[in-house]
Amino acid sequence: MKRAIAILVLFLAGCEVGPDYKQPDVPTPPSFSELPAARAQTPADDAALAKWWTRIDDPELQSLIARALASNLNFKTAVSRIREAREQVIIAGAKEWPELSATGTGLNLHSNSSPIASAIGGGGPNAPPSAPTNIKIYSAGFDATWEIDVFGGVRRGIEQAEANTEETSWTMRDAEVSLTAEVANDYFNLRTEQARMAILRDEIARQRDAFQLIGARRRAGFVTQLDVNQQQTLLSNTAAQLPTIEAEARTMEHAISVLIGAPPEGIAKELETTAAFPAITADIAVGLPSDLLRRRPDIRAAERKLAAATAGIGVAVADLYPKFNLVGATAFVGNHLDTLISGNNFATVAFGQISWPVFQGGQIRANIRAKKEETQQAYLAYQQTVLSAMQETEDALTRYAHEMQRQASLRTTVQSAQSSEAIASAQYRAGFVTYVNVLSAQTARLSAEDELAQSRQAAAQDLISLYKALGGGWQG
Repeated sequence: MKRAIAILVLFLAGCEVGPDYKQPDVPTPPSFSELPAARAQTPADDAALAKWWTRIDDPELQSLIARALASNLNFKTAVSRIREAREQVIIAGAKEWPELSATGTGLNLHSNSSPIASAIGGGGPNAPPSAPTNIKIYSAGFDATWEIDVFGGVRRGIEQAEANTEETSWTMRDAEVSLTAEVANDYFNLRTEQARMAILRDEIARQRDAFQLIGARRRAGFVTQLDVNQQQTLLSNTAAQLPTIEAEARTMEHAISVLIGAPPEGIAKELETTAAFPAITADIAVGLPSDLLRRRPDIRAAERKLAAATAGIGVAVADLYPKFNLVGATAFVGNHLDTLISGNNFATVAFGQISWPVFQGGQIRANIRAKKEETQQAYLAYQQTVLSAMQETEDALTRYAHEMQRQASLRTTVQSAQSSEAIASAQYRAGFVTYVNVLSAQTARLSAEDELAQSRQAAAQDLISLYKALGGGWQG
């Protein structure tokens, strides 16, 4: 009989209520529609994606990203959450084991009468007087309780805690992806603003020279005051653009400093040194849409969240079934402390307990239904994350390709504007055109150069968005 009970307990211990988790199968297209057919089937380069910023020839950018990964406070917080989640796994797993506690008590009861004797004698007015009472009781021992996980509720809880830990780990990697992209974006914004400032300062210097030349021609009687006023207006308008761009550059310096865990002014001097905008080309293998399911940390985190929610259903279902508890205690109990630890004072007690919910007002089943809805929400969120990842990749591919086309046209525009300005200036000096033609040519050339600088920035941001969309920027 005992053997049959033991076999039954072992059999039930292998049961786990609730659904078993299966990773969802999300269909993905065979290739990215915005990728040229010649590159559509090229395998993804995981090693290059892991540290994509090292493919850009800019030591300062590489140094900033390394410092951000080491010192960014939000990233450190994400790492701390992983350690916290790992402790939660230990907490959940501890429920599989008996709880053992050491206990010790001491009781000293003194009474001028004997409550027990008074109770026996009736305690009336004619009751004989009782002697004082002195009772001393000491005990030392161990208590143990163990809830047998017959229906697997504890094991489902462990499964849920482990999935939550894995979700936290992937969330940390997603933070790593976002951090590297944010540092690079701010850095390229800074270099763009610095390039625009350089263009404006050179232009202001040229316009001041032109203003002095026209002033001399006015004093000589070759031109009217109108030409002087027009050049003064152009010079003032050009100079008025500089403070706004300088402020934006300072803002980027502050942002980068905070990203690497330093005060806003921490690395201002380091970043104020103007450097050429780095050459950027998208020569990385993109791979297939299905690769995103493996490479994107946010997708992996959403999948683990779904796994945790599925295990949560089992935890809730286990509340429908009885719980089996074994309770035991051993102790030495005596009236004298010096002879407490002896065989005559040794005592044990053991008992089993079964508790089974009979009426909870529908709470347990409502909780099961709520957990199922949470799982459904996690499944929908997982699907949405996959769709968003594919959209982000397609958007980044098309934006980068079209921005590079626009950049090629802008280079031609700058060359034409520079040539037109030279021609207009020569014709003005020869007296063939008015100064309005020169001003128009100068304005067009300055606008074209500024647009080209901003186009380089836009292309860099589109490329960073592509790296981020592909799940680049984290290492295992």
